[in-house]
Amino acid sequence: MNSARIILASVVALGLVAGAAWAGPVANDAAKSIPATTTSHVTAKAPAHAKLAAKTPAMPRVDLNSATREDLLKLPGMDEAIADKIIAARPFKSRGELRSKNLVSGVEYAKLREHVIAKATTVAASSK
Repeated sequence: MNSARIILASVVALGLVAGAAWAGPVANDAAKSIPATTTSHVTAKAPAHAKLAAKTPAMPRVDLNSATREDLLKLPGMDEAIADKIIAARPFKSRGELRSKNLVSGVEYAKLREHVIAKATTVAASSK
């Protein structure tokens, strides 16, 4: 019976030690000076539209069919060789053709796909 109590006491003590380790660092003097009315442990949730805005690119999308070399070089993960390949492979029907034509790797495409579009090119009407 005594050995069971010792084991139980050991488990409880280990639980307390582990719980203290998970509680985080001891508050410093600056944290102690915060008024008791402050709810610093509560985090505000971002509105749904803010989450959507975070996923959309900050810069306007670049058209693969009409962008200049300089415009392409401003894109994330873009280098001169890729920009030259894109210009040489025009026109594009979709941005997915960057992968299907093996112009960029999967990793490079993941960086680019949100920043590019492929507008349909217009064919000059023949005059009669």
